Amino acid sequence: MRATTRFKTLLTDPSILMIPVCHDPLGAKIVERAGFEVVGCAGYASSAALLGAPDVGLLTLTEMVDAVWRMADAVDLPVFADGDNGHGNVTNVARTVKMMEKAGAACLMLEDQVLPKRCGHMPGKAIVSRAQFLGKIRAALDARTDPDFTILARTDAIDVEGFDEAVERASLALEAGADWVFIEAPRTAQMLRAIPQRVKGLHLANMIPGGATPMVPAAELEAMGFAAVIFPNVFTYAYAKVAMEAAASLRRTGGIAGLEDKMLDFAAFNTLVGLPQIRDKEGRFDD
Repeated sequence: MRATTRFKTLLTDPSILMIPVCHDPLGAKIVERAGFEVVGCAGYASSAALLGAPDVGLLTLTEMVDAVWRMADAVDLPVFADGDNGHGNVTNVARTVKMMEKAGAACLMLEDQVLPKRCGHMPGKAIVSRAQFLGKIRAALDARTDPDFTILARTDAIDVEGFDEAVERASLALEAGADWVFIEAPRTAQMLRAIPQRVKGLHLANMIPGGATPMVPAAELEAMGFAAVIFPNVFTYAYAKVAMEAAASLRRTGGIAGLEDKMLDFAAFNTLVGLPQIRDKEGRFDD
């Protein structure tokens, strides 16, 4: 089964789909090993990993396409890809779709923020008109070659024009043909709960520790009516904390004493990244 078809099947399953985001292929391998069925490649984590910078629209289309390709090549999981605002107008959106499809993405998220965009939980956002947003969604649908390549329409309208406008934009995106929708940054559990009630379709919830939206477990989000939940920075935050502690300890002591329980050993790490399989293949083909 194609990755796109697998993703669409999982999305429409009654059980909520959990989408952990990773900032590199190593993280994707860890997610796969943990038993998740999908992995995400999104701007927040990728900007931190590739640039050491916040999610303020610095990454280019080609940088994100390359990040998606590397992840799709590393694991046998459908990859959820972040298309930001399509990196321009409807012509740019079409190119974004074509490049992400070729890179191996199974789903693409497109939003209604202006250029340059920023993380949906940061203040100071601005959005394009309804007509521009819906035009981008229609352009994306027209550009895809695989009908199972799902298009997620995201609106950041809550912070700019209010909840009712966000609901209206999500509804219009579904009418335009988007496969599912994402209303970003609801600020209360009541607002979060109202989203699937107000907009009839498949919905994504976004759980960012310390963000604008209350943290709600996946089972509760499923009961609310969400089809999927994404975790865009859990692993990046965890890596940053552990790496900072390790760096401080190594600088202080000059050795790894006390860090052993936070590290894989040489053999375990080589197993994680697939060295045994590579050696086996070499043995079958080498003289």
